[in-house]
Amino acid sequence: MEKFEREIRESKFAELMNKHFTASSIPKGIHCLSLRLTDEYSSNAHARRQLPAPELLPLLSDNSYHHFILSTDNILAASVVVTSTVASSLRPEKIVFHVITDKKTYAGMHSWFALNPVSPAIIEVKGVHQFEWLTRENVPVLEAVESHNSIRNYYHDLSDTTPRMFASKLQARSPKYISLLNHLRIYLPELFPNLDKVVFLDDDVVIQRDLSPLWDIDLKGKVNDNLDSEECAWAYGMNVFDLHAWRKTSIRETYHSWQNLKSNLTMWKLGTLPPALIAFKGHVHAIDPEWHMLGLGYQNKTDIESVKRAAVIHYNGQSKPWLPIGFEHLRPFWTKYVNYSNDFVRNCHIMET
Repeated sequence: MEKFEREIRESKFAELMNKHFTASSIPKGIHCLSLRLTDEYSSNAHARRQLPAPELLPLLSDNSYHHFILSTDNILAASVVVTSTVASSLRPEKIVFHVITDKKTYAGMHSWFALNPVSPAIIEVKGVHQFEWLTRENVPVLEAVESHNSIRNYYHDLSDTTPRMFASKLQARSPKYISLLNHLRIYLPELFPNLDKVVFLDDDVVIQRDLSPLWDIDLKGKVNDNLDSEECAWAYGMNVFDLHAWRKTSIRETYHSWQNLKSNLTMWKLGTLPPALIAFKGHVHAIDPEWHMLGLGYQNKTDIESVKRAAVIHYNGQSKPWLPIGFEHLRPFWTKYVNYSNDFVRNCHIMET
């Protein structure tokens, strides 16, 4: 009996490990897309054209426009977020998208939006290496999390653990948690010093309704919505940030203090969530939950009618719609915004399923 239970436990661990590797991997087609677009950036002047056009640059800091910020290294996912937002907008001419990516993806991301404009919306693509403010001195979190051995030990220590705890450790080991792109939301007031109010979107969301009313919501002097520190939860997928109010707080300092309070970085083992919950406590104003539907990346039995009604649907969880482990009945809400007739998409054999 003991041997049988051990075999079941090991089988469960193996299943969790396989799912973790699948969720953390980059599909061949998406990797191909990034490589081909990066090559296009080198060989095609049109792919390198300035984004936005010089005459539109003043609009990047014009607070009469609706500013969206998206931080990602997934070009296909970024295209879906931007396309769905613009398609669902009643006033797309008022949209300004600030797409932030890492250095290795910058050329490919720039190529995509240079060659596939979403007029009349305005798109800016910027690499983290192009922000002068992002220095090790200003952003100590990244270096600490990447280099701290105790976190690596935490990930690898599987002795006397349960499948549930093992799954939690695997999730925390995801490259996303130690990526600078994952921490950028904490530095929005510094990265966009001239903006007062923005909507920050994750790359695993789809926009299904006009989001312009979000700019009319009175946050009552608070900084953020969609975070509940009492429930230990933050709906990362779609957040409204009042950057003007944020600059009057010590949120960033509080966030960084938890790096130093615990020498073993216990608070950082699950990415940005635990310290963010502490840093934003008291600075949050809740909005109607119908704006943002969660769970499409882990709840297989999600109600389809509820999905259709939601303004923003969020594929949070391992089963992303661009992965083979994505839920088939929920994938069409995402794939409807993929341009499968695009030459780069076709040549990389990213096929509609």
